[in-house]
Amino acid sequence: MHSNENTARRLQEALLLARRKDGDRLMLDDATLAAALDGSRPLTSGERAALQGSPLTARRLRHLALARRAAVSTAWRGSRGALRAASSGTPAAIVTDDGWWTLHFVAAGGGWRTVLQLAPRAPFAEALLVAHAPLRVVDGTGGVMLAGQLDADGECEADWPFAAAPSDHLQAHGARFTVEPLEADTP
Repeated sequence: MHSNENTARRLQEALLLARRKDGDRLMLDDATLAAALDGSRPLTSGERAALQGSPLTARRLRHLALARRAAVSTAWRGSRGALRAASSGTPAAIVTDDGWWTLHFVAAGGGWRTVLQLAPRAPFAEALLVAHAPLRVVDGTGGVMLAGQLDADGECEADWPFAAAPSDHLQAHGARFTVEPLEADTP
């Protein structure tokens, strides 16, 4: 039964999207369609009638919905990295496994500074920079090594929070690290 419902829905969608109408034009702007998609403002009865009467507007709504779905599916959820076995001493930089983040350790006045750098080619780079999204870097046991927001250059830096040097600390805590978004409900 479920298969028949999906087939019927797909056929109805295909018929609606294939329909052409002379003189058709966009009856609703993108802002109105986007608000309907995200649920922030439902369509009025007149807007629903305009959408149903305009195949071009229906195709535009579908395009915006697919673009929205693609953006959600490429949203970044975190990146992991590891201190390589060949690492000796404090590495100048270590890169996440996906290549999107580089973690630098810089000697500074008897201590260390940690600098996190976002690769400009990361598919989510622009979205993170625009959103000024908070993020953090944790070691293999969950200890926070750095927390903050990216600056305009895609970097975030802070003092090294632990007594041990970065390489010694990472080796003692699983030799792994994770860069992750800092959600509002995360401690």
